[in-house]
Amino acid sequence: MSPRAALARIRLNPHSRAVQRDLRDANDMHRSLMRLVPDHLGTSPRQTAGLLYRLDETDTTSTLLVQAATLDPSRLPDDYGHADVKDLTPMFNALKKGLAVRYRIVVNPVKTERLPLEQKGRRGKRIPLTGPDADHWWTSRAAEAGLDLHTVLPTPIAAIRHPPKGAPSIRHHLVRYDGTATVTDPDALTHAVLTGIGRAKSYGAGLISLAPEATP
Repeated sequence: MSPRAALARIRLNPHSRAVQRDLRDANDMHRSLMRLVPDHLGTSPRQTAGLLYRLDETDTTSTLLVQAATLDPSRLPDDYGHADVKDLTPMFNALKKGLAVRYRIVVNPVKTERLPLEQKGRRGKRIPLTGPDADHWWTSRAAEAGLDLHTVLPTPIAAIRHPPKGAPSIRHHLVRYDGTATVTDPDALTHAVLTGIGRAKSYGAGLISLAPEATP
């Protein structure tokens, strides 16, 4: 049985107050997008719904890609933006070993600080990775996800901020990667598409887009 997922492409209305609010605060964006999935999903609703999203921006437009098992864009404010929804089943069915693809993903490349032995049992800080270290992080995660990367084009993007109540604002360092690859493990890649890659999935990281690479 093919996995179940839908993808909404929402062209945001820059004049919408709800959009302006969500672009300022990742917590608000997360809350708005959780309205697209069913209610009462238990203690981990985002994970249960399979909700992932990515913000793609150009000089003139901002587009949200939102993925989940089921999506209902009518639950967003009327002036939020225009949404097109498609079933991802054909894409999953097309994933075969050796398939050449183009990809895009925003990730939060980090490593965990190694603590001295006397602090065994405690978790170190998460340290953002940049430059070649971030590229190596993505190449390694892509291999685990069933992709052999051919080209890797990194684009640093603005850090996502979300201010928890009564605490300093938290920043997530993000990098967008575009490039080409070959599918090496369709099952691992399907799992990665459905569950996302890396951390900060609630704040716009982890959603990978795939398309067959055009042949000359």
